[in-house]
Amino acid sequence: MGFRKKNKSPPVLSHEFVIQNHADMVSCVAMVVLLGLMFEVTAKFAIMFITVQYNVTQSPDTDAEDKPEPVNLYKYGPKDIATVFFYLLIAIILHALIQEYVLDKINRRLHLSKTKHSKFNESGQLASFYLFSFVWGVSILTNEEFVTNPTFLWEGYPHIHMAFQVKFFYICQIAYWFHALPELYFQKVRKEDIPRQLYYICLYIFHITGAYVLNLHRLGLVLLVPHYLVELLFHASRLFYFSDENKQKGFTLWALLFVITRLLTLTVSVLTFGFGLSRTDNQGFSLADGNFNVLTVRMTCLSAICLTQAWMMWKFINFQLKKWREQSQIQASKKKTVSPKSRPSKKDSRGGSVNGVMKPDDKTSPRARKSKAS
Repeated sequence: MGFRKKNKSPPVLSHEFVIQNHADMVSCVAMVVLLGLMFEVTAKFAIMFITVQYNVTQSPDTDAEDKPEPVNLYKYGPKDIATVFFYLLIAIILHALIQEYVLDKINRRLHLSKTKHSKFNESGQLASFYLFSFVWGVSILTNEEFVTNPTFLWEGYPHIHMAFQVKFFYICQIAYWFHALPELYFQKVRKEDIPRQLYYICLYIFHITGAYVLNLHRLGLVLLVPHYLVELLFHASRLFYFSDENKQKGFTLWALLFVITRLLTLTVSVLTFGFGLSRTDNQGFSLADGNFNVLTVRMTCLSAICLTQAWMMWKFINFQLKKWREQSQIQASKKKTVSPKSRPSKKDSRGGSVNGVMKPDDKTSPRARKSKAS
């Protein structure tokens, strides 16, 4: 991990060397891009990596004397790949900073096992990202008024123009999930955990990039925000669980919101693809105009969303069943460990003898009873 003080330096360019110093290497690459802004020859190339491209200025069509200022909107294009690459580097650097100065310090105090240590790091990184993305997404939805007018999801399609915040949000989202792929190597993720993480990373890349390219960024944003809220609650609950295993109330709330979010996602998707886009006037397929409003594309998108939601529900049900079985086994083991009623002592079974020695029933000794009888 970068930014760490190591006692022993591994061989240069070895796997261990790259893993320990990857954040420093990535910082150097990002610094080279920033230094390109200082020179006129390289500035036009460097700015392509740093700033959002494809600016379009629109003037509102109004006849009033006091015309409002022109609005700056953005489209997508091939140059966005360079922007995504630069912010991918920034995501790797921020990942290393959070790991080094936050998560590692907490791990030293908790003394977790290797399995819990890996899951704690994963939840810590994802919780930070989900919290940031959720707050950012809510602010965009509030400013763009996507929630107050549901027909805004399909009216005027294709939505080729985006506000700066919307486009930058998607650039950062795509960059973050692409950065998660090399992090599997940098973080030394266990082999048994790699397939599980690859599944959700690829699903995020597929859905977010698809919404961006198909000009469905409004629908994508509306679906991402509640989903990120649910994922934030899950990983926050897991962090609290690792600190204290008695803190499990967050999982109950997460389970409830998870099911509600899946139903909300299916409802909004069916409403948009099945009723909204199918009834708009602008039907057709045109790459130049960014119009993908044809039956094949709509059914493909709706099928992809439905299959993803079904897969997530299947994983959720299996998780709940596994958790229920573990709790039932724990309760059964507790019942077995409870000691049965104590058996009668040898004193009771042998008529007042303890360890083979006869003991009187009363407090008088045998010698005293003999003297009384005489």
